[in-house]
Amino acid sequence: MTSTGDERDGAGRDGPWWWERRRGAVLDVGLGVVSAAECAVEGVPFAHEAGLPVVLGVLFGVVVGAVLVVRRRWPVAVVLVGIAVTPAAMGFLLGVVGLYTLAACEVPRRITATLASMALAGTFVVTYLRTRGDVDGEGALVFVLSGFMAVALTVPPVLLGLYVGARRRLMESLQERADSLERELSLLADRAEERAEWARQEERTRIAREMHDVVAHRVSLMVVHAAALQAVLGKDPEKAARNAALVGDMGRQALTELRQMLGVLRASEQPVRAVAAVADVAAPVAVAAVEEGPSLAELEALVGQSRAAGMSVEMVVQGERGERGAYPAEVEQTAFRVVQEALTNCHKHAPGARVVVRLAHREGEVAMQVENGPCEGEARGADLPSGGNGLVGMRERVLGLGGVFVSGPTDGGGFKVSAVLPFG
Repeated sequence: MTSTGDERDGAGRDGPWWWERRRGAVLDVGLGVVSAAECAVEGVPFAHEAGLPVVLGVLFGVVVGAVLVVRRRWPVAVVLVGIAVTPAAMGFLLGVVGLYTLAACEVPRRITATLASMALAGTFVVTYLRTRGDVDGEGALVFVLSGFMAVALTVPPVLLGLYVGARRRLMESLQERADSLERELSLLADRAEERAEWARQEERTRIAREMHDVVAHRVSLMVVHAAALQAVLGKDPEKAARNAALVGDMGRQALTELRQMLGVLRASEQPVRAVAAVADVAAPVAVAAVEEGPSLAELEALVGQSRAAGMSVEMVVQGERGERGAYPAEVEQTAFRVVQEALTNCHKHAPGARVVVRLAHREGEVAMQVENGPCEGEARGADLPSGGNGLVGMRERVLGLGGVFVSGPTDGGGFKVSAVLPFG
């Protein structure tokens, strides 16, 4: 179907047959009725000139004029009918509206130019032949009058149709671009919501990992000291008192670390939410939100706490930090947490085993390894529960910084955790 786009407002199609709008159907039917009446009147002189009965001339005019009803469906046919009845001097409205519709619809421009030229030539010839005998004077005047009439009846409808068609196509293009932009904005909003949800999930995972690292190690040491306290309570009151003091110190340290972590989370809550709504990735947010945390300088104290709990721990440091001094905060904290969680696992799963902590400062990276030997047969643990998240949390931390993490049993019956963290 071909449409001129005279009136294309509205949300959906509600017109009969080939009309998209009811108002378009009403307009075309009204134009058809007016054109049929005009051609019927013009059919009377045509019948006299052709020697036909007046009834046939009127009927012929009605049929010709009524063709205008299908101008939107078959605009080329309407123009051809208008050109065909030009010698009969009828179809003024039919010709004008037909040319306008043809120029406004989406037919090839060469067809529009050809039919418009035919209509122009036909109107000129018929006008010239009919006025040559009615106008006194030179033939040049008749020629000019005929040309003026042909141009007046042909060019304005075509130009108006071209303008309306171009304007309609422009509006449709703008509407399509607006719809496309709306779809893109909706897609961007959905993606932003997905990123925000991903960022929230990453933040929840980070908080759970921090809580696990802060609480698990301290509480594990507290349980070990409490078990030792229970064992020596009646035999060595002095040692029991020292263990009780250590349990208190561990509890206070755990509370202090929890307060520090929660304080950082509260201080960075709004920035994290703002970044999560627009960021492409959420990992930098999780790292930036914990700038304050433990460092490699505290490893000696960490190992000392495990020694105080009865574990045989040896610490070996290779290399030096170099000219740069401290590593980035996230590298320092991750390295500390890996060693801390590995020692916690040793308390849980290898009580009484000998543990070696190795720390190596290299060019562009820092490496750490915690290896425990086999458990002694007479050693008995403190029945510490295990959630199974320690190795998972360590792996996530290391891989999140682009490092390498390896864990597994050793040939000697122990277990080894190794990690390499790049920096720079």
